[in-house]
Amino acid sequence: MPKAIDIEQVKQDYENFIQSKKNCVLSFVNGEGKPFSSTTPFVRLNGKFYVYISQVAEHYQLMDQSEVVDLICVADEAVTANPFAPERARWQCMPKKLGNEGHEDIFATFDQLFNAKMMELLRSLDFSLFELTPIEGRYVVGFGKAFTIDIANDTLIHVVVDKK
Repeated sequence: MPKAIDIEQVKQDYENFIQSKKNCVLSFVNGEGKPFSSTTPFVRLNGKFYVYISQVAEHYQLMDQSEVVDLICVADEAVTANPFAPERARWQCMPKKLGNEGHEDIFATFDQLFNAKMMELLRSLDFSLFELTPIEGRYVVGFGKAFTIDIANDTLIHVVVDKK
């Protein structure tokens, strides 16, 4: 008989995992239908992700023009027991450009997680704030331990595959 999964513990592990991350990988499909991925620092506030990107960055235009962006966080290889099943969380998100003015609560979170002086410098440059609203997601802790992230109900649902 399979071991029962403590979904509340999994949810706590999921939250701890996200809180431990400072960078994410963003994935897009460009205008030619080719995939493109890049990394960037992020903050999470009220269930949404925020990234602050320079207009010079390759992913800026893709972020500005995309209807859906994939965002993934993966555990460090140095702490991953099994490279075939690292802890990871992935979300499909709707991006929205917020610009560089206002949103002081979001910038305060960036200041707390990153160097406030660095953020002050970046705010004087060509950077723009983007809000990424999760639509759906998946959290994986290991083999047989994948969970659909139910955004609407703020819970996790164990993914079970019938092997018959």
